[in-house]
Amino acid sequence: MSKKYVYLFSEGNANMRELLGGKGANLAEMTNIGLPVPQGFTITTEACTQYYEDGRQINDEIMAQIMEYIVKMEEITGKKFGDHENPLLVSVRSGARASMPGMMDTILNLGLNEEVVEVMAKKSGNARWAYDCYRRFIQMYSDVVMEVGKKYFEELIDKMKEEKGVKLDVELTAEDLKELAEQFKAEYKAKIGTDFPSDPKEQLLGAVKAVFRSWDNPRANVYRRDNDIPYSWGTAVNVQAMAFGNMGDDCGTGVAFTRDPATGEKKLMGEFLTNAQGEDVVAGVRTPMPIAEMANKFPAAFEQFVKVCEILENHYHDMQDMEFTVENEKLYMLQTRNGKRTAQAALQIAVDLVAEGHKTEQEAVLMIDPRNLDTLLHPQFDAKALKAANVAGKGLGASPGAACGKCVFSAEDAKEWAARGEKVVLVRLETSPEDIEGMKAAQGILTVRGGMTSHAAVVARGMGKCCVSGCGEIKMDEENKKFELAGKTYGEGDFISIDGSTGNIYDGIIPTVDAEISGNFGTIMG
Repeated sequence: MSKKYVYLFSEGNANMRELLGGKGANLAEMTNIGLPVPQGFTITTEACTQYYEDGRQINDEIMAQIMEYIVKMEEITGKKFGDHENPLLVSVRSGARASMPGMMDTILNLGLNEEVVEVMAKKSGNARWAYDCYRRFIQMYSDVVMEVGKKYFEELIDKMKEEKGVKLDVELTAEDLKELAEQFKAEYKAKIGTDFPSDPKEQLLGAVKAVFRSWDNPRANVYRRDNDIPYSWGTAVNVQAMAFGNMGDDCGTGVAFTRDPATGEKKLMGEFLTNAQGEDVVAGVRTPMPIAEMANKFPAAFEQFVKVCEILENHYHDMQDMEFTVENEKLYMLQTRNGKRTAQAALQIAVDLVAEGHKTEQEAVLMIDPRNLDTLLHPQFDAKALKAANVAGKGLGASPGAACGKCVFSAEDAKEWAARGEKVVLVRLETSPEDIEGMKAAQGILTVRGGMTSHAAVVARGMGKCCVSGCGEIKMDEENKKFELAGKTYGEGDFISIDGSTGNIYDGIIPTVDAEISGNFGTIMG
């Protein structure tokens, strides 16, 4: 028997993290305990290591196993790649052993081409959905697999919205999206010199290679160095049948935590968007609604989701961070992992898990990263000075702490200014994984778009950086390095102060005071 490089979700379990990566192992585990998971297969971390050993090529043996498992997946789903009756569309996602949120690449809606998109439009009677998936796929594939760069496509979308006089992507019609897909393919051809690939199997192999390649991208390398993740581990690739959150108003997608990742409070916390796909929530393109509103939109799916949260937390004995999709009011779980949390939340959760009988005192202490405790000793704003301070605006308190510094508008500037000893606050429309080094250099991060589960929020919490996200009142002018808030214009080098616990944004400099040890900190140290 040659080496096994590919596993169906039903063939794995939670103990196979080293081989299947965190995401693959958890998808297998959720499948085993009977949760609603769209089925698929995982290509192992060993296949990734082999890819690098073979000079960044997928060898014949691995290729043959991938092809064999496509057939198995077609049998399980009853759908076929490139089929004109019942086409199979998949998502292709990375999944390293250790969680690296937003550092590596994802491609959704893979398997689409001119014929398949027409079949989907006709069969569903929902052409808008079909062409929305198609333009998203071309955009992601071009960006992630062919490295064309997102901005060209975003410019085309913005131009189209302007021409049609609409503000949101959701307001574009089927015809608009069809036209966008054509423009995207033309952009692809102009940049790459060949037509956009129409064979789903060719698309899949391109995507698998891109995920393997993203293990070695600059942002992943920075993240690994900061979090002591060995380069030799490699990443697995998960190929999963698509569940569609963008088919209409009875669909949606969300990210949720079983406890509050900022404070540790035991309550369901998360965000949700109707008629959207997962990337929309994480990228912060639209500011989502709190998870509680899902109870009004999809009561049955919400009730089921609350039960799933309880099952997962009792199963893993830790706070879970989950992604899910609702398609025609039916719930699908796309992933679960132990959630990233702030130091303050880590203490609260550890103390609570002992009280609830999930953990022993020894296990609870081992759950806490000693490096995180340092952030609890970070200064807070002086309460007296705060009383007199001028609150210029309010966003979401996405990662606690107090930060004060000069405004900068790009990751490069943040690095440069910090290197010469300046304290800066990085102000962005929304952050992307490329901004990681600038986020590291800044005292704090302020974004106009995105919620508590956006890229900026998750990465800031992991770094112990103060972050305020989703302050929609800010009128941003990135080109000219300035923004307007509460009638005042702030340019590069102007001072602002932000409070990541309350979400408040203050004009000017506010003095800080040192933290003290008490409460949960005292309990854990004891």
